[in-house]
This record gives sequence, structure tokens and C-alpha cells, in this order.
Amino acid sequence: MKMTVSMATGAPRANRSIGAILMDSGALTPEDAERILLLQKEQGLRFGEAAVKLGLLSEADIQYALSRQFSYAYLRTVGDKKPLSDELVAAYQPFSARVEELRAIRSQLMLRWFDKTEQRQVLTVVGTERGEGRSHLAANLAVVFSQLGERTLLIDADMRNPRQHELFLLQNKVGLSTVLSGRSRDEAIIRITDLAGLYVLPAGPVPPNPLELLSRLNFDEFLIHVRATFDVVIIDTPALTSGEDAAMIAVRTGAALAVARSARTRVHAFNDMVQGFVNAGVAVVGSVLNDVPEKRTKEKGKA
Repeated sequence: MKMTVSMATGAPRANRSIGAILMDSGALTPEDAERILLLQKEQGLRFGEAAVKLGLLSEADIQYALSRQFSYAYLRTVGDKKPLSDELVAAYQPFSARVEELRAIRSQLMLRWFDKTEQRQVLTVVGTERGEGRSHLAANLAVVFSQLGERTLLIDADMRNPRQHELFLLQNKVGLSTVLSGRSRDEAIIRITDLAGLYVLPAGPVPPNPLELLSRLNFDEFLIHVRATFDVVIIDTPALTSGEDAAMIAVRTGAALAVARSARTRVHAFNDMVQGFVNAGVAVVGSVLNDVPEKRTKEKGKA
């Protein structure tokens, strides 16, 4: 994949019809479109209703067309081919309950932190241990922010156990480690062409000195650069048990979203982490608990 940075989006225009979008995508033939139009006129149905009634399209096809019509990008699986990992539920299942929860988190973050006029564009995702779901959350949050129309950059700052290149099916030959070591710059940032407005900076080759790289002045210079270029910057970090990388990054960005996993994260370790960030002047703008037990979810819904 060629690595370039381009701010052009090429999103579909809202005045394109559902039929035209689906024919362009190969989901509908011109002959089938004609059958749908005839039934639509005969019975006074909407195009999508007529298509579903004829069995030519599914509700998922209609949702896809509507999303393209209103520039709300998401992906469909064609056969066994997937442009991105299916862990990116926000890209593949944007109308599911799980993604609705991600949009709720996005709304809270927009209200509590992100504000370009106040230079609050960067958020660090932190946690105490590996396996808590930081990378998964950071990636899917980046997707839902891009779907909102925000020019979004996802940075994989876990230069110990990087994951984002696997989720977005990218090479990891250049990335944050090569940027901070002075071996690359903007060409390391990859535009995700299937999701307009989304860009990813992989971690790059695993260095022997990740904490030292983050301590360099050019990390501050890089943050100034991305603040000027993007509306939203989300940084994935290694667990605190792996080193002080996340603490270093959170202090530089000024804000953190704390992640925990039910039955895995130790409460006292999580509380110590949050208090440590607060003491260091970091705004902990919220917390996310993954894998909430079903009983607790039902009780929460009743409250």
C-alpha cells in the first residue's frame, strides 16, 4: 500500500439515488433496478421497500446505500474479502448496539474534552494491564469520530506490543518509532481510503528504547504538528505494567481515557493509575469498562 497523506475525501454526494449507489457497488444490475422501479410505481412504495419485497436487496444493502448517500462511511464484506479486520465493529456494524455505545462515548468526549478552538484535540487511551481492550477501543473510537466528519488520526504509541497495523491490515515498516528517530515524517501517516477522514500512524518497528524516544523534544514538535492538521487525535498506549510510556504520553497530551476490563483489571491498580494521572495534572476525562457482566448491565438499565 502506498503511504500518502491527502485531505481530499471524495465522499459520495447526497443527491445520488439509492439505486445508483447500489448499481455502482455491483449489488444491483440495471435490469433488477428496472423491476424495482416498476413495482415502486405500481404499489407506491419506496425504492428500498420495493427492492426488499422483490428479494433483490436486503435491509443491510439499503442501510449501506443510505450511509453512502449521507456520507456516513462503513464497510461491507464482499465474499471472504475484508479491507480491515472484523474487530473494527464500528466500520462493519455501525447500526449495532455495541457501536451505539461507542457513539455514546464519542458524544461524552466531544462534550468533555475535544475542542479545536481550545487546542484540545489529542486524547491518550490508557490502562493498567495488557488485554484490557485499549487498542480495540482506540481503533473503533477513531472510526466513529471519522464517521462524524472529524478529520481523525489514530496513533499507535505502543512501541512494545503494537496492534493497530494488524487491525487496519497495514505494513509496520515505518511509524511512530521512525518519526521520533528522525527517519520519516508525514509519509508514515496512512490514509484509510475505505473510511473517509481516517488516518493511522502505526507504531513502526519495535525500538530498543521506546521511553527514550518519547522523551525527545521532537515528540512535542510532532504533537504540535498533528494538532494543526487534525480535528481529533487518539493515541493508543502500552499498559502501565509495561513501562512509563503511557504516563509520559498522557502528561504531554494533557488528557486520558482510562480503560479497564471486568474480572481482569485490579481495582486498586486502576484507582492508583487514575490518581497518579490527576496528581500529574492530566485530565482523566472518563473511563470505560469492557466486558461488563450481563447481570450488571441489566441492573444498570433498570436504574
